[in-house]
Amino acid sequence: MIHFTIDGVQLEAEEGTTILQAAKRAGIPIPTLCYLEGINNVGSCRVCAVEVEGMEKLPTSCNTLAEEGMVIKTMSERVVKARRMALNLILSNHHRGCFSCPSNGACELQELCYQYGVEESSFVGTRKKIETPPVAGHPFLSYHPELCIHCERCVSTCDKAVGRSAITLRRTGMFGITNAPFGENYKETLCESCGNCAQNCPTGAITEKRKKKYRSWEVTRVKTTCPHCAVGCQMYLVLKNGKIVDVEGADGPSNHGLLCVKGRSASFDFVDSPERIRTPLIKNKETGEFEEATWDEALDLVAEKFTDIRDTLGGEALAGFACSRSTNEDIYMLQKMVRTAFQSNNTDNCARV
Repeated sequence: MIHFTIDGVQLEAEEGTTILQAAKRAGIPIPTLCYLEGINNVGSCRVCAVEVEGMEKLPTSCNTLAEEGMVIKTMSERVVKARRMALNLILSNHHRGCFSCPSNGACELQELCYQYGVEESSFVGTRKKIETPPVAGHPFLSYHPELCIHCERCVSTCDKAVGRSAITLRRTGMFGITNAPFGENYKETLCESCGNCAQNCPTGAITEKRKKKYRSWEVTRVKTTCPHCAVGCQMYLVLKNGKIVDVEGADGPSNHGLLCVKGRSASFDFVDSPERIRTPLIKNKETGEFEEATWDEALDLVAEKFTDIRDTLGGEALAGFACSRSTNEDIYMLQKMVRTAFQSNNTDNCARV
């Protein structure tokens, strides 16, 4: 263990702990823009800079290891001034159309500028003079270069968390540009359309198109489990006026905030579909038409039919086949029912997708 001080608080941590990690565990806030725990710590935004006694420069806390005897200040006059300058420089090349931006109210850059009193940049960025059209040929995702702050969150998320490396960085002269594969040819790229890059973008540079339908202050979130498969990914359903308008990944044990394209973009539209069957249906033998029934009526009918087959032909005439979208608990109950109620060992599951 090493011992050090942050803002007058004496702390200890395991060797290899960064200043930012130590501060977080102690409840000492340090702002970040480009940092994502376990994914991105390039320190490019520099808003997490801190002052360390004996160091001439202000190190970035996200990738500077705490050392024995360090005396660290997170809100000294020098640190606050440096953070304001970092935000000032970021804004110099950032388009300020906040009203039309789908991330308005949920933009991390906007929030930090408000906290540090940076309303306008005192610099004129040369990149603002270059007209760069949005990349928006993708059905779910779009990239707006004029909002990109080159934090590399999307690049690291796609590379380290998703394992696709579909988003890359390239240079045009003196400028770095994010290569986002959201054009008309998106199917020919490595992109899986998962949208994890959009969820981790601190501005509105990469965004899901459906976010234009709501603002952050209009919605509430309900935590649930993704219904698409049995992995058990945790997600937040985003609700506006009682309707599901979006899905966000939650930090669950099997997904840690990530979602696949099906979980993020195909797991909720059916809820309000006019074609959705909302009650059990039993066919009327006289008319040949399906009619609404209660759950008790439907389950009694199914149980009666299964029992008749078992008693007449034996349990081997029955089988239980579980859908891969069932939870492990439901699958367990199905095989238990097959073995005990059906008196059969014919049970399987299609979880091979």
